Amino acid sequence: MRVLWLVGSLALALLIAVLSLRSPEALGIGEPRQDFAADRAMGDIREIARRPHPVGSPDHTRVQAYLLQRMTALGLETSVQTGPLSDGAIRHLSSMGGDPEAANFTASNLIGVLPGRRPELPAVALMAHYDTVPDSAGAADDSTGVAAILETVRALRARGPADRTLVVLFTDAEEIGLEGARVFWGGHPLRDRIGAVINLEARGGGGRAMMFETGRGNAQTIDRFAQATHRVNGGVTSNSLAVFVYERMPNGTDFTIPKDRGVQGLNLAFIGRPEQYHAPASMPQALDRGAVQHIGSQALENADALLRAPALPKGERNVVYADLFGQVVISHPPALGWGLLGLAAALLATAVWRASRRAGLTWVDLGRGCVDGLWFLSTALVLTQAVRTLAGPMAARADSAGAYYTLLARLPWMEAGAALTVFAAALALLAGRGSVDRRIMAGTIAAAALVGLGLGGVNLVIIGAAVIAIGLSLAPGLAARSTWGGWSGLILLVLIVGGLAQAVAPEAAFLFLWPALLAAAVAAGVAFADPGLTRPAALLPIALAVALGGGWLMGLAHPTFLGVGMDLPGVLALMGLLILMLVRPLSAETAWARPVLIAAAAVLVLGAGVAAIGQAARPMAPAETQA
Repeated sequence: MRVLWLVGSLALALLIAVLSLRSPEALGIGEPRQDFAADRAMGDIREIARRPHPVGSPDHTRVQAYLLQRMTALGLETSVQTGPLSDGAIRHLSSMGGDPEAANFTASNLIGVLPGRRPELPAVALMAHYDTVPDSAGAADDSTGVAAILETVRALRARGPADRTLVVLFTDAEEIGLEGARVFWGGHPLRDRIGAVINLEARGGGGRAMMFETGRGNAQTIDRFAQATHRVNGGVTSNSLAVFVYERMPNGTDFTIPKDRGVQGLNLAFIGRPEQYHAPASMPQALDRGAVQHIGSQALENADALLRAPALPKGERNVVYADLFGQVVISHPPALGWGLLGLAAALLATAVWRASRRAGLTWVDLGRGCVDGLWFLSTALVLTQAVRTLAGPMAARADSAGAYYTLLARLPWMEAGAALTVFAAALALLAGRGSVDRRIMAGTIAAAALVGLGLGGVNLVIIGAAVIAIGLSLAPGLAARSTWGGWSGLILLVLIVGGLAQAVAPEAAFLFLWPALLAAAVAAGVAFADPGLTRPAALLPIALAVALGGGWLMGLAHPTFLGVGMDLPGVLALMGLLILMLVRPLSAETAWARPVLIAAAAVLVLGAGVAAIGQAARPMAPAETQA
């Protein structure tokens, strides 16, 4: 029965995704001295993050003195650079409850230099900020980054001298506007000697550390990064979609400043356990030690590779790349995307030709399969928006920092609710959307649209998606009538979307082209092996594609949602479409249609309930009003 293949392959995909998202085990203090050990770094984190240390506070002075002592003990040539705070930073610090006057209205960067054997070569910088917001001890943001750099310096020295000079830059006043980074990169004598930067950050208290930003023109940088992957504890998590999206977001980190000067480098951060971001809960005992290990191991291996490289990466062109389950990084020039698109289209055409001759596939039913995909995507967009709003207002409607941080703490509930909602829509399609009463389906979508728009505000994308979803629900005759029609139509729809992405954003097109190429290749093979889709010889490669391709997509969906899902929950609908493309040929037999539809309804209710629980689990403080 195909339903057993469906359940088994999806369960295996989920297991693969969960395993690929795990942080590595933290290494202990007894590990070899040339390795990064989280437990050694935790000693510094416990000391630095004893209490909040914003600019101008007594603990800020305490942390400064501690770090200078630690840097000197590690053999670094230390100095302190001061510079004036901007008017905006002064207002920001004051509004947060800080005291800019106590800091003499200045930012104080701590700089350490470990000379290389060839000081004339461009240097490599390790950078993190040591200030916090007034309400958080900042065990993650950014005591982890600072401590990881100290442990990295210790391990680098244990590995022996390198040709290049290492610059350690602990910036000040990052939390009030990247002030320390601006002071250093705006005029310090060392700035023009630095050829590459590795910046460490955090927006949470755990999870795998992702490399989410590079310098512009990153082909050589990614090549170096990929070469270091096999030496990193737990592998790496990174892709060009994250780099593409972050480049277009309004927020930034200290890395923004050297990046704008044309310096190459890597920006690393973990964003799991979001309830700890800028929160009193961000204490050393609550920190994910595996996250410390992961970000520190990446800092060490990439810094070591750069310090010993004959030449540092230079900006030339961006590449398309992504990691596969954290173990290997695949990259290619953007133009190759057109070749992948053409190859996938040729494989799909072969599958369609064979299925039309041996399985009765018609062009009309292929078109209906495209319509099914459009129905799923539009319906899932509407439903996920509605379910997301049950967890609280959109971030843009929260009028205080406290409200925003509370919403961040609800992210796990938002993600679980949205994921269950996408799964419910997929089950409805797999059971045969044409078998559902069109008035019930259309009414459910209309009610969800009203909830999403009422609680989340006017959204033209959601309005358009609702119109499409309701219209297609009222026309069940447009649903695919064969498995081959539904499968090939979904592949065609994803290829169309992938072609558009390749034309306007080639760095992001891999998200569509790679899974579509996998699906088209499997479809072509199965069309020759067993067009009737009945024998294990045909179902096994489909199930393997679901397990591997679906597991990869699920693993990609989690950090994507943590990054942008608070205000764009529909990103999971897009991921769901890609997984559905792989799963579609395992759709349930007619006898299972009714139970699957009942399961879809139950899962949708469960998703809504999970999202709503987020409000009770992480309530807003009375002062955290909403616009």
